[in-house]
Amino acid sequence: MKIGIVSVSDRASTGVYEDKGLPALQDWLTRALHNPITFEPRLIPDEQERISATLVELVDQAGCQLVLTTGGTGPALRDVTPEATLAVAHKEIPGFGEQMRQISLKFVPTAILSRQVAVIRGGSLIINLPGQPKAIAETLEGLKDAEGAQLVPGIFAAVPYCIDLIGGPYLETRDAVCKAFRPKNAQRPAR
Repeated sequence: MKIGIVSVSDRASTGVYEDKGLPALQDWLTRALHNPITFEPRLIPDEQERISATLVELVDQAGCQLVLTTGGTGPALRDVTPEATLAVAHKEIPGFGEQMRQISLKFVPTAILSRQVAVIRGGSLIINLPGQPKAIAETLEGLKDAEGAQLVPGIFAAVPYCIDLIGGPYLETRDAVCKAFRPKNAQRPAR
């Protein structure tokens, strides 16, 4: 599985501070997936044309079947990741953004300001995630109680089946991190 991970930040891309988005994405995905993963990381500024070009390059040239972005999804003037993502989309999948906002609302009332989107480009899924590492994990994994029972499903539970439907590889998750959901007729025996 080839996964593009993109951190969108003016300050981190110019070295003003250390990027925490790429390590957070890579760590979570490595813990969540059984599949061997090749990461294509990119750290870029909040520039709409640059973001769109990076997404196109990761999907069309690098062959990433999944691309996750972090940062640039708020209402600030420089936050243009959703616009850049929609500009390269063939289809939009609004449920991902809706669920991320629902999860984040459990923590902060400003979650309603988030503008994350998810789209399909060709045979690839592109998802905009929040910018903070804690929020990245919460939205991907969902919310669990003290005993580890799922309270609110994270968005990644739907990612493997979405990848199946667009012709990508069969992703297997580690249930302790995030249990993928597939209809019975789409499940394969565990390896």
